[in-house]
Amino acid sequence: MTLKIYGIKNCDTMKKAFAWLEANGITYEFIDYKKTGVAERHLPDWNRRAGWETLLNTRGLMWKKLSDEERADVDEAKALTLLAKYPAMIKRPVLDTGETLLVGFDADRYAKELK
Repeated sequence: MTLKIYGIKNCDTMKKAFAWLEANGITYEFIDYKKTGVAERHLPDWNRRAGWETLLNTRGLMWKKLSDEERADVDEAKALTLLAKYPAMIKRPVLDTGETLLVGFDADRYAKELK
């Protein structure tokens, strides 16, 4: 099975993940969820496998652009609504091995899970 890696092409963290995968000879399929609009369809599965707290990037620019009201009292339902509306707030990359879902790039974790 080919790994699927979801994210936004011009993201620096995505570029690090691409470079790591290529340097380690790992084949992958890239899906730009901002352009293809697949994020909302995958959110229920990603939430089940990784949790909304892991998926929600509260350090990114999109989170900071939200109103105080949008950022207040975030729970699972509100987070999933925000992530569907603003896919750029999904922590990148989301790498699906078919069994494991790796959210964010961590070279050590990639090495452990993918080799």
